[in-house]
Amino acid sequence: MKFLSKDRHLFSENIKKGIVVALFLVFSLHFHIFADENQPDAVVSAPEMSDVEAFDIDSLVVEQPVAPIEVAADSTIVTLTETEPKAMTPKLKFNPDPNRALWLSALCPGLGQIYNRRYWKVPIVIGGYVGLAYATSWNNRMLSDYTKAYRDIMDSDPSTKSYMDFYPSTTKEEDIDMAWLQRALKSKKDYYRRNRDLCIIGMVGLYLLSMVDAYVDASLSHFDISPDLSLRVSPTIEPQQYGATTFGMNCAFIF
Repeated sequence: MKFLSKDRHLFSENIKKGIVVALFLVFSLHFHIFADENQPDAVVSAPEMSDVEAFDIDSLVVEQPVAPIEVAADSTIVTLTETEPKAMTPKLKFNPDPNRALWLSALCPGLGQIYNRRYWKVPIVIGGYVGLAYATSWNNRMLSDYTKAYRDIMDSDPSTKSYMDFYPSTTKEEDIDMAWLQRALKSKKDYYRRNRDLCIIGMVGLYLLSMVDAYVDASLSHFDISPDLSLRVSPTIEPQQYGATTFGMNCAFIF
């Protein structure tokens, strides 16, 4: 009986020790699993690594490459990446040649203005030529009519009476003062000849003016015409000989 009770006591002690060891293993395994889950994704544990090496790796900062950010804008995926700025090509400024503008305007009035890109001047040149050409033609017709009438009234041929076309059909030749009519026809003839000649001179002047305008406009395009042009006026004192002093105003253009 004594041996039996002793064996039971040893058996119960062994069972207790076994339960304690099993509980210890279970708790240690549980904490190990949770420790693995709490580790960062960037750290990868190597097999058979010591605690010191694991501590060193955990303390390292691992830099991961930054992926481009994708932004959805109007159903379009826009990838933000670092790109080098494109080289901006300078805008070329038009620089006309004065001699070429002059010869183009001499070839045809208005071509020099088109070459200088002053398109608003072209209707002025063309309109001036059209108006002067019409005035020249009209004055020339009137001059022809009055010249023929004056020639008919001055000759002795009774069959040439074109001067009667200026009167109504009911007017009789005997009722007209022929001396006054001669002076009137000569005055009108000279008047329309003068106007025709002035129109022709105006056309020549407009032709030369368009050439000068094209040349000057092309030449002035080389200068910097900026709104910074200003006039500065200030008082000034000018010393003269023998100790005399002159007071005045100083005007200076700033551009």
